[in-house]
Amino acid sequence: MKSQYPIEALLRPPVELWSAVCAFACALLAGLAPWAVMMTPSVGYATAGILTLLGLIRTRQALFVLRYQRNMRKLPRYDIAAKDIPVSRQRLFLGKGFLWQQKHTQRLRDTLHPKARRYIEPSFAYQLARRLERRWESSPMLQPLAKLMQRPAWWNPVAPLPPLGGKPQIHAVELEEQPVTMDLRERVGHTLVLGTTRVGKTRLAELLITQDIARGDTVIVFDPKGDADLMKRMVAEAKRAGRSQVLYIFHLGYPEISCRYNAIGNFSRITEVATRLTNSLPSSGNSAAFREFAWRFTNMIAVALVKMGKRPDYKLITRYITHIEPLLTEYYRQWLPDVAPPDWEQQVQRIAAAINERDLPFALKGRSPEVIALVRYVKDNGFYDAVADGLRSAFEYDKTYFDKIVASLLPLMEKLITGKTAALISPDYTDIADTRPIIDWRQIIRRQGIVYVGLDALSDMAVASAVGNSMFADLVSVSGEIYKHGTDHGLPDAVKTHGLPTISLHADEFNELIGDEFIPLLNKAGGSGFQVTAYTQTWSDVEARIGNKAKAGQVAGNFNTLIMLRVKELATAEMLTNQIDTCNISTLMEVSGVNDSADPNSPIDFTSQNQDRISVTEMPMISPATVMALPKGQAFALLEGGNLWKIRIPLPTQANDALLPKNLQEVVTEMQRRYMTNDHWWAG
Repeated sequence: MKSQYPIEALLRPPVELWSAVCAFACALLAGLAPWAVMMTPSVGYATAGILTLLGLIRTRQALFVLRYQRNMRKLPRYDIAAKDIPVSRQRLFLGKGFLWQQKHTQRLRDTLHPKARRYIEPSFAYQLARRLERRWESSPMLQPLAKLMQRPAWWNPVAPLPPLGGKPQIHAVELEEQPVTMDLRERVGHTLVLGTTRVGKTRLAELLITQDIARGDTVIVFDPKGDADLMKRMVAEAKRAGRSQVLYIFHLGYPEISCRYNAIGNFSRITEVATRLTNSLPSSGNSAAFREFAWRFTNMIAVALVKMGKRPDYKLITRYITHIEPLLTEYYRQWLPDVAPPDWEQQVQRIAAAINERDLPFALKGRSPEVIALVRYVKDNGFYDAVADGLRSAFEYDKTYFDKIVASLLPLMEKLITGKTAALISPDYTDIADTRPIIDWRQIIRRQGIVYVGLDALSDMAVASAVGNSMFADLVSVSGEIYKHGTDHGLPDAVKTHGLPTISLHADEFNELIGDEFIPLLNKAGGSGFQVTAYTQTWSDVEARIGNKAKAGQVAGNFNTLIMLRVKELATAEMLTNQIDTCNISTLMEVSGVNDSADPNSPIDFTSQNQDRISVTEMPMISPATVMALPKGQAFALLEGGNLWKIRIPLPTQANDALLPKNLQEVVTEMQRRYMTNDHWWAG
């Protein structure tokens, strides 16, 4: 119903019903007894038809007002079965809603008027029912009646409101909802989803991930908490889309169903290994020098391993950080035959036999004579190799001093190689008894795979952060390779492909994972087909994690689409409201006045006047308080260049979904069965 008046009044008694009743009564009278109103039958029938039409129009207007007022208290439930989620090749479905305009700001403003409270607050019967429930909760006789009042059935007018919180009137200001979608071409500009705990971020993620899987994208989901419901949903949707054979679960909390991944074994430049390992170390104040030393030492070990033909992993790096001698010995024995004369081993043995420990420097006391002899032999003959020289310098450090230098790195490394986690992130490529596949991002992208990464951050945040950062860094490296050479680079007869893959990356609680690796993933990886959707609670979490407000602003500037659910931080809400235009809001002012007459001869003793004045005030389309009062499952979205949409996210119903695993044991059984038969998973 569109109002033709300057002030739209919807929070009032539905007076249209009275005129509708009168119109229908007069129509009945004119049609059945036209003589009673002095009409001929033909005129009476025509009049009855006109009055009936008027009654229908007024009834429709009254129903609009009643429906509007009903929604102010309780919105109808909105859920959707997973199989019914619409999937398009051009648009991404977000839910139901409407484009927010000036009239919605006006209507929301009207709900704040004291006279409108009776249409906003629950009825007296509803409040009485809730009081009786609390009173009868412990009464054996009346408890069944209390439970009856709690049943959400159509016949129960005092059924409890759903536990959504917030203000339902924010969405109730518009009755004509429509499916809200965004252009898929906008997703390469990346999407930021903000919302406090338990307001629907993960459910929105399920909605988007379901569509990405059904569309055939490469889907990579990072979940620091390791949400079991999200993992089960991905298993079900992979089955529904017929893509179970390319589904991989990497979960630090469930190693029995987890595939394996070497977070530092794949790289474009060897320096990436040290960067991934040391990025989790503190870098402020005096810690910066220790971090740089740890980076140099780790890089030296990684280069030595690669030159010896070994793939770096956490176990090897940790082993040689604590005991450099075996690595130095092995490297020297592999390098010296290429530069030294054939009798070099005999010369080394003679040097070792002549070593007297009492004559050694303090830093070399207790070291192996063979290693000391190798170092001396190389020095005496002037042989030079950058890696060998670096290993020698580390070997000659005083061990106590060296342990202090790498003290910040060793605790993290020990966590990474302890327990069942070690077998996941430092896989043994020669263990044919372990049927769990070893994934790498290049093959996942080539196969258009689906990967769920559960980092179990609640158990060990340090390990989750280190592994997550390494994975992000690996993805950045892979994106650069795809941008330059395409997805088939390195394969026989590979040529650079012109089409880019579509890689949908979802990062839940991404403030726990974000590091320096995430920034290039946002501002550069879009050219490689990456479309990032990041979910977090407040923007202050991101700033605290990065430790630099300017760098956090750099991250925020790379998200072209913003979806904001309920937040509880003013600064986060202002990220949205500061981008919205202002509008003019009409305010009705009631003016009353009385003037007495000073003329004793006048028959008029006083005059009075009553006026309704309309004033116009400029105000923002939405305020931070509005964002902070959103019910669960509702959001504002800035889409496609700044269009503000108000959306309701559908709740995924699990009823009659035969594909959804009932519990984690079903997931375990399914994944173990696939791992046993998926011997050639890597053959893209």
